[in-house]
Amino acid sequence: QVQLVESGGGSVQPGGSLRLSCAASGYIYNTYCMGWFRQAPGKGREGVANIYKDDAYYHDFVKGRFTISQDNTENTVYLQMNNLKPEDTAMYYCAVATPNACGSWNSADFGSWSQGTQVTVSS
Repeated sequence: QVQLVESGGGSVQPGGSLRLSCAASGYIYNTYCMGWFRQAPGKGREGVANIYKDDAYYHDFVKGRFTISQDNTENTVYLQMNNLKPEDTAMYYCAVATPNACGSWNSADFGSWSQGTQVTVSS
């Protein structure tokens, strides 16, 4: 059973940076697509970025600002978030999907959701 434990959220001013981590256990590394999603109050869950092996995918609203990466020695996926904007404020989650779902922004394609971490961008 895949388990995901997330960390790294917090509060920053606009233009600031944060790095989220998602530590995975219970599966063989590189057998799943790893994804980051977010959910703001009153809104649906939306895809941010996902990665499978060397292929990374970004939603348009984070391209050029966020970077997804993975460390195969630690079974951990990271989301480096730069130039943060107030509209990035949300609860952020990581999840897994089968490799052929990578590039999808549909949360229904993903499972084993992490507990979530709050990111707040405010001056």
